[in-house]
Amino acid sequence: MDFAGGKKLLTSAEYHELGRLGVLTEDDRVELIEGEVVPMSPIGSRHAGCTTYLINLLIQRLQARALVTMGNPVLLSEITEPQPDLMLLRPRADCYRAHNPVPGDVLAVVEVADTSHAHDRRKAGLYAAAGIPEMWLVDVRNDLIEIKRQPTPAGFAVVELHHRGDRIAFEAFPDLQIEVADVLGDRP
Repeated sequence: MDFAGGKKLLTSAEYHELGRLGVLTEDDRVELIEGEVVPMSPIGSRHAGCTTYLINLLIQRLQARALVTMGNPVLLSEITEPQPDLMLLRPRADCYRAHNPVPGDVLAVVEVADTSHAHDRRKAGLYAAAGIPEMWLVDVRNDLIEIKRQPTPAGFAVVELHHRGDRIAFEAFPDLQIEVADVLGDRP
């Protein structure tokens, strides 16, 4: 058994067993982070709007070049299985029905932060340590998008801040130019 600070750390298999037993349900807004079941923040309208905009844009423009998924898990390690707001995955015929994606399947993750800044920044370190090539942090509170690239065990080596008026693209799809203002939507 793995204990940290007197707490038992759950493995991904144990976490999923809690779901099979009905202890956790699909309605529980939680994710497995470093062996702990962590609650996720409620989703506000700006968060939902940014995610909905990106999902629709990316599905339409990427078509068969990537699978676009929203709120689904990625297995980063035996004890860490976050659920990013959005992921771009390498296409696979089974659409990941056989097992959840692992870092090698992920082209990029997107987290939208309104009230979840500290949690999303913690997850950024986990994504980098796992080798996820790119993370976008859509910061609706501060009206900007952070693009993080070049993962290392200590974090992302490159962090760029983008504001309204900028155009951005995923490293895997440089031809897909996106207006920052369109992602952020109208100012509240």
